[in-house]
Amino acid sequence: MLTVDIALSFFGIAVLLGLSPGPDNLFVLMQSAMWGRASGMFVVLGLCTGLIGHTMAVAVGLAALFATSETAFTVLKLAGALYLVYLAWGAFRAPATLSAGEKPPAQSRLRLYQRGIIMNLSNPKVSIFFLAFLPQFTDPARGSVALQTLSLGALFMLATLLVFGLVAWFAGALGERMQKSQRAQRALNWTAGTVFLSLALRLVFTER
Repeated sequence: MLTVDIALSFFGIAVLLGLSPGPDNLFVLMQSAMWGRASGMFVVLGLCTGLIGHTMAVAVGLAALFATSETAFTVLKLAGALYLVYLAWGAFRAPATLSAGEKPPAQSRLRLYQRGIIMNLSNPKVSIFFLAFLPQFTDPARGSVALQTLSLGALFMLATLLVFGLVAWFAGALGERMQKSQRAQRALNWTAGTVFLSLALRLVFTER
């Protein structure tokens, strides 16, 4: 099992990693700004669920496949990039029709949750990062390495939920202010589309 010192050290590092600019927190920021705090939180929950998949992959050794197989790595990252292009297209086409005081249309909570899962699981860099990062905090002398890995993954998810939840909260508040102006709505939609396209290009050119 993990010691308290190791757990606290790992959690602190995970929080710092969550605060550093990256595709996931940018994704949460834009989704929250466009659709509101609650929508952003469902995206965050989806991202955290995706981390379960990456943690399991490390625990059973599947992450090593993405670290060694160029084909598997390329297929997964291209799938993720295409999904981001799809989201960018939707953002560019989103109309700016809200009047002052009107709230953006409600989004399917299940779809937002699935969006977070897909965004996270389709990034092979996360699996490779976990493969390199989590084992540094495990020790066979403390018991099952697989159980320690799962515990570390749970701590990472907790840190992600905390940091990304705050991002969703503040971005949602900013989005509510911008929704009061149709010009600001259009700027927000185009900014979101541009961010999604940038993330797609970043993913396409990502190397192992």
